[in-house]
Amino acid sequence: MAAWNPAGTLLATVWQPELEGQGSEAWHCTAVLEEAHSRTVRAVAWSPDGRSIASGSFDFTVCIWDKSSGEFDCTATLEGHESEVKGVAFAPAGNVLASCSRDKSVWIWDVEEDGEFECAGVLHEHTQDVKFVRWHPTEPILASASYDNTIKLYREDDGDWVCYETLNGHESTVWALAFNADGSFMVSVSDDRSLKIWKRLNPGNKEGVAVLTSQAPKWKCVATVPALHERTILSVDWSPVTGLIATGGADNVIRILKFNESDVDQNGQAAVSVVCSVDAAHTQDVNSVAWNPVRGSLLASTSDDGSVHLWNISS
Repeated sequence: MAAWNPAGTLLATVWQPELEGQGSEAWHCTAVLEEAHSRTVRAVAWSPDGRSIASGSFDFTVCIWDKSSGEFDCTATLEGHESEVKGVAFAPAGNVLASCSRDKSVWIWDVEEDGEFECAGVLHEHTQDVKFVRWHPTEPILASASYDNTIKLYREDDGDWVCYETLNGHESTVWALAFNADGSFMVSVSDDRSLKIWKRLNPGNKEGVAVLTSQAPKWKCVATVPALHERTILSVDWSPVTGLIATGGADNVIRILKFNESDVDQNGQAAVSVVCSVDAAHTQDVNSVAWNPVRGSLLASTSDDGSVHLWNISS
């Protein structure tokens, strides 16, 4: 797992890997955060202000690392999950943190002004291991992906966090998801080797789907790419700069795709085309792909082979 800081100048990974770059830039390790977790670290996320990092571990905990003193120190350990923590994500406003676990739950943590974290909700909507969580880029809407083949969407309602929609369509585990820059579309990838794109439907949508003004937005699958990889698709990210989608799979391959909403076939499916494919991008599973949030051509990938690769995707 890898995550860029908001400025795109630092890359956090869940272990100290061998770094391989494409080009003349020199990248080096600036800090190693250790001793807070007792088992493997599975997930990492930056706060929107770039001052904090959240890490999720197989030791059932989430650790918060704060850089206010100039160096990253573990300032909080969040406990409550009953099994391995698989994902962590800060809301765009930085006031809420979400975590998910093999215990089938999603936890919502309020970030207090004094830096403390308070549990605001525990959601048991999935029937299996929850693999991934990600926030909508502009609104307090959370999405989770699970071993139960579904995507769940959550929002706050009268002070309580609730699941307001379940998206079905994948035939096996949903491993990851991502939103485009304005949150009007969401992409998901699965063990069924497919990629799906979901469109946000607001009141008065041209699809004619009834959505009340008081309701949260609904989502409709508008594109499916079957058999995109030869094996499980483990990761996906949608560039906020270029609009390109990157996927990484258990076949060691990275694919770059372009989505064209206006190009619709006779079945009403929008066009998704592969514009670049990197075979043997790593020697083992590509478990994470992450676009740089500022430099649209820069992509990071991590793998079970213990390496991080930096790719320059030219137009």
